[in-house]
Amino acid sequence: MRHGKKFNHLGRTSAHRKAMLANMGCSLIEHKRINTTVAKAKALKQFIEPLITKAKTENNQTTEKGTHNRRVVFSNLRSKEAVTELFSNVAEKVGDRPGGYTRIIKLGNRLGDNADMAMIELVDFNELYNAGKPKKKSTRRSRRGGAAKKAETPAPAAETKTDDSEE
Repeated sequence: MRHGKKFNHLGRTSAHRKAMLANMGCSLIEHKRINTTVAKAKALKQFIEPLITKAKTENNQTTEKGTHNRRVVFSNLRSKEAVTELFSNVAEKVGDRPGGYTRIIKLGNRLGDNADMAMIELVDFNELYNAGKPKKKSTRRSRRGGAAKKAETPAPAAETKTDDSEE
């Protein structure tokens, strides 16, 4: 039974798993995308997204809380260069995003052992996917506001149909 197992242990001891995720997290921050197995990519996503959130909220806080967040992230990543990159460049790019900082793209199977491979990347650093899309507003709307819009939109559409039938 798997009661209470919250994360994938990846067939490693806890020290090996923490070191591996720290190394993969540093590589992801440095290179903005890495290739790995699907299981490791999912584990890395759970590991790195809270750290990016801490880096993002650090810019809006006082110096003491910012220092605390840097120390918490450093205890997980264990690399000064990665922490500096995360808190400067990455935090600026993801400042308006409310979560979902990484994207996992499945690549197929590895030739040697047929393992499922995936590419994990930081979403805001891929210009190919973000080129055609305009920036969305980061406002949240209630459900009642959406229902009122739906009631208004069919009326003008019906009017255009009558105009076409007259011609």
